[in-house]
This record gives sequence, structure tokens and C-alpha cells, in this order.
Amino acid sequence: MRSLLGFALSAISSHRLRSLLSVLGIAIGIGSVVLLTSIGEGTRRYILEQSTQFGTNLVSINPGKAETVGIPGILGGTTHKLTLDDAAAIARLSNVERVVPIAFGQARVQAGELGRSVFIYGVTPDIPDVWRFHVRQGGFWPHGDPSRAQAMAVLGPKLKRELFGNTNALGQFVRIGGARFRVVGVMEPKGQFLGFDIDDSAYIPVASAMRIFNRDEVNEIQFVYRQSALVDTVVEQVSRVLIDRHGGNEDFTVTTQEAMLEVMGDVMNIITVAVGAIAGISLLVGAIGILTMMWIAVGERTSEIGLIRAIGASRRQVQAVFLVEAAALATGGGAIGLAGAMALLALIRTAVPDLPTHTPTIFVVLALGVSFATGIFSGVVPAARASNLDPIEALRSE
Repeated sequence: MRSLLGFALSAISSHRLRSLLSVLGIAIGIGSVVLLTSIGEGTRRYILEQSTQFGTNLVSINPGKAETVGIPGILGGTTHKLTLDDAAAIARLSNVERVVPIAFGQARVQAGELGRSVFIYGVTPDIPDVWRFHVRQGGFWPHGDPSRAQAMAVLGPKLKRELFGNTNALGQFVRIGGARFRVVGVMEPKGQFLGFDIDDSAYIPVASAMRIFNRDEVNEIQFVYRQSALVDTVVEQVSRVLIDRHGGNEDFTVTTQEAMLEVMGDVMNIITVAVGAIAGISLLVGAIGILTMMWIAVGERTSEIGLIRAIGASRRQVQAVFLVEAAALATGGGAIGLAGAMALLALIRTAVPDLPTHTPTIFVVLALGVSFATGIFSGVVPAARASNLDPIEALRSE
């Protein structure tokens, strides 16, 4: 049997160019799958990490119904905005621990001659508990009526460094959107969230932000519910309160962490299907190439087949020779594609460090397994043809 395997591998090495062309389709297919799924898996892990850094019991409410179709306001319909009173009503629910109405926008923050345009978050002092981040110096303004504007600001660490350098910013004054604010706190570094640099921002009272951005509503309401409560129950209670306040209309969207992760899962499933289609086409082309090469090889090596049959090789052994050749070609193509994908991923990590990539070990095992299975599949027909040749007639073909 060992001599038959050696015979199969020597046949591959004797036709190197043809063998290389045969495995090219397999290599492209496997390389595409490993590359795209590594980026997809890295993205999934990144989004999961980013989403859970604020806790798993955080819920967001946005104005407008995501599933609603048509144009709001037509035929007497009314779209209600989210207000500070809505947030206060939600805060009175027993299962709700913290509520933060948020009004955000972009404005220039200036200290002396230095200034830059950053995101401004109008919030309440509960934001550290809701977003799970901490104040490094100072603190937030005292709790009170959120509808009362206060001239106090907390700076992100990056913004503080840009405006004040290494000097103490507490007690200093900055102008935000033309209004004067006293710096009462500096946040600890938090990093980025889905591309937004949280450290390069400023936090002011929500009423002050609404005044700066000239609006009478908030962009979003976020709240944290008790860990012991069921999320569906909490969402139902909050929805009922807002529907009553909005004249019986469900003109808002409640998004839980589970729902956001489910949406992410749907997106990743679409990506997986697309990757599978690309891989399927490439593997099919590669399988056809190997099948064609093996079919031609049977015709070219008819006399060799007759010889090994004449010296005692069985049909099963002859069939095994061609199956080994096909499997070796396909597995080799898979290994080449895998190596190429890993090299390209290393290059991508160097060129684009912020692009998340991750290649689980199971991806590598599956890539080689699929390559091997493709080779066996494409070699079945040529192997059957070779094993069915009559030894005498095969020897006469020379």
C-alpha cells in the first residue's frame, strides 16, 4: 500500500504546473473563507465587547417606531418627542434603578486660545452608574431638577489634555457652544465605542445641552433595570408608561442589549451566507479542475494502470491511488489558501491595527477538512474509471 501511495504522490510531482493550476481554485476558496470569516468573527467579538462594557442590563429608548411604515403626521397622526418628563416617569417604576435622558450634539469647546469641536453629551449625574465609567478627578454636579440648567462640565481625559495639558483643570472655565461652564470633573479613560471616542468629549447638564442645541426634547433615554427583573417585564412596563403619556401611540423604540446582539447576529448570518456563496463557487471550480485533471490522467496513464494491475494490485488499490492524488491536491490547495489568508491577515493587522480580526482554531481545522472532502468528492469518478479498466486492454494501449 505504501508503494501505491508513493506512486500517487510521484504522479502529482511529475506534473507540477498542471497540479498547481488544479489546486488554485481550492486555494482561492479556502483563502476567501478564512479571510472573511476571520474579519467577521473579529467584528462580532469587537461589537460584543463594546456592547457589554456598559453592562448587560442597559436599555435605550429612541423617538420614532422602528417598524412603523408611512409618513408621520399624515391623516392626523402625531409623533411625540421624548422629554425630561418621560424620563422622570420611567424613573418612578420599581424595576428601574437609574435613568439618564441624553441630549447630544457637536459643539466647540474652548479654553483660552485653545479649542476644538467635540461631541457634547447632556446628561444627569447618574451617567457614571449607567455607563459604568468613573471620574478620575473631581465629580459630577449635584443631583437636582434635570430641567434646571447648570453651568458645570466634566471633561473626557483626552479633551482635558488637549485644552489644559498637565495642569489641573478643576475650577477652570471653558466655553461650550458659546456658553461658559466651570470644569468640575475629569473622567477616567474609557476608550472608543463603535468608532466614537468617548474620551474626547464633554458632559454637561441635560438642560444646558438642550439650550445650547436649541431643542425642547432629548435624543435618547437610557436606563438600567434591576438584575433580578425580567427584561421583557421591564420593557412592557416602560412601554405602557410611555404609550399612556403619548396619547396611546407607541411612537418610540425600546432597544435592549439582547435585541442589539440579535441584530448583530442577523448581520453576521448574512455575511456568513455571502462568504459561503463565494467559497462554494471557488470550491466548485477547484473541484471541477481536479476532476478534469484526474480524468485526463487516467487516460494518460492507462498502461501504468494495466501494469500495476498485472503485478497484483486490486481494483480497490487502484481506486485508492487516484483518490489519494485528488485528496492530496485538494488538501494542498487548502493549505496554500490557509497560509495565504493568514499571511494577508497579518499584513492587515499591521496596516490597519484598528480592524478587528480573529481566527479560531476550528476555522483552520474546518478549512483543511473541507479541502480534503472536496478532493475525495472530485476524485471518485476518475478513480472508478481507473479501477474498472481491464488490465490486458490497458497494457495493449501502449
